[in-house]
Amino acid sequence: MNKGKKRSGWRKLGRALLFILGSILLLLIVLIIYVVSVGHINPPDIADKRALNLERKPLDGSAYTIGNNWFRKSNSGLYEMYVEGKPFERGVIYGKLSAELVKRQEDNFTDQIKKMIPSQSYLKFLRYFVGFFNRNLAKNIEEENKEEIYGISFSASDKYDFIGTNYERLLNYHAAHDIGHALQNMALVGCTSFATWNDASADSSLIIGRNFDFYVGDKFAEDKLIAFYHPDKGFNFMIVTWAGFTGCTSGMNQAGLTVTINADKSKIPTGSATPVSLVAREILQYAKNIDEAYAIAKKHTMFVSESFLIGSAFDNRAAIIEKTPDSMELYDPKKNFITCTNHFQGENFKATPENIKQKDETASGYRFERLTELLKEKGPNTVQNTVDILRDRFGLHGQDIGVGNEKAINQFIAHHSVVFEPRKKLVWVSTAPWQMGEYVCYNLDSIFSMHGLQTDHEVYDSSRMIAPDPFMQTKAFINFQAYRSLKQAAQENAPLDPKLIPALDPEFYHAYVVAGDYAFRHGNFQEAKGFYEEALTKVIANKSEEIHIRKQIELCNKKS
Repeated sequence: MNKGKKRSGWRKLGRALLFILGSILLLLIVLIIYVVSVGHINPPDIADKRALNLERKPLDGSAYTIGNNWFRKSNSGLYEMYVEGKPFERGVIYGKLSAELVKRQEDNFTDQIKKMIPSQSYLKFLRYFVGFFNRNLAKNIEEENKEEIYGISFSASDKYDFIGTNYERLLNYHAAHDIGHALQNMALVGCTSFATWNDASADSSLIIGRNFDFYVGDKFAEDKLIAFYHPDKGFNFMIVTWAGFTGCTSGMNQAGLTVTINADKSKIPTGSATPVSLVAREILQYAKNIDEAYAIAKKHTMFVSESFLIGSAFDNRAAIIEKTPDSMELYDPKKNFITCTNHFQGENFKATPENIKQKDETASGYRFERLTELLKEKGPNTVQNTVDILRDRFGLHGQDIGVGNEKAINQFIAHHSVVFEPRKKLVWVSTAPWQMGEYVCYNLDSIFSMHGLQTDHEVYDSSRMIAPDPFMQTKAFINFQAYRSLKQAAQENAPLDPKLIPALDPEFYHAYVVAGDYAFRHGNFQEAKGFYEEALTKVIANKSEEIHIRKQIELCNKKS
């Protein structure tokens, strides 16, 4: 009798467990269906798709044209493109002209993601996470931007369909900066920008300089694109970008207004909003002064915090729009210069605990001080002085803090570096490697008066070129390049002597961390401890790195 009751009890328990497991499985299936369905983004409805029938025509050399639109590779290594017309039409033309580059850049982007996240199962999970996260993305993007991106998507690769449709992928890539910013707290980004005007500039002209330190692998930075837009609405403008990306990280319009973006500390968001780069793009296309730029930024909701440094020929000054998901303010230093790294300066934000922590515990505050120091040392600013500051690799008071330190203005990871002179409509763009190669000068008035490209010829202003940094000819630079190669080998666990790593960049704390981590993984705890202790004697980029080093020393002590 008792045995029968026990069997009956077990059957009931088994049925209950099966019911619970079945319910959980059903909920998971419903959740997956929901995530997949909300992650799908319908393309905009385009009435006139005749642009899809257009074909590009090759010129001699590397150039292609479609009507007045053109695309070419400069002898500087930069790609250059001019597009005009309505949003969908110019998007299609953009894609057709630069199809190979659009495909190659997505290859480079996804290859780097695979290096960062080698697990295929996690990559698939990430796909659904991004889809869910960006489920309302399309609702927060202007129709004009969606139509242009949709036009480009016809030239994207079909081999990434498992991630999403061409249109879904390109649209989501415009939010990649924001998602990486929010989830990694800008681990790969540490931009610097500044401006001078009136008596802070040698000829009183407004001069803006910026390093866009956005690192997604060396390959990603190889194919920089200088895109010149003549849209059917708004101002003509140029942006420094990569193929397939229509947002603005650095740009200037023909009214002499410039926009550059610097990331700030953000909380992890719960859903999508307007990507920062598309807010900057709208400002660039439709604003002629600081007030109009502020009004455009104000109408958008963003899910990350960002500083927009706005330079204006109309106002002959610069200001910073500081914007969070909840509020915003216009920061005006009431001086003849302005500096910007990765923390806020305005009254509304500067005293918040999050901002103080960002300033004090990351490289932002240190880099800000170094930037201010250099502006005082150099005296009245010039374009050449601006380039010299953007290339500066030292710490406070000129201290050698190692080549590649995040606390330096030049971190040797820049996707691009730019100098603007808005009144003269001149822009200088760096060439590889990083901001060390020559700076190529473009005159916007000259570019927009071309009316097409008849022969494949250089369109930059050769009389205004800025020479490469002489540092590239030194033993220290050669050693730094060798260090980067050895660092990669160490991180891939290739056989090597870890002592060789810091020998190539002896003042760089991270060289000792790489060597220490390598020795630790191979069970050489005393050797690892020695590397970590030496790292603590150097200038460390941020608090989290110092914490890592001290924890590793504790582990070495326990394991020795």
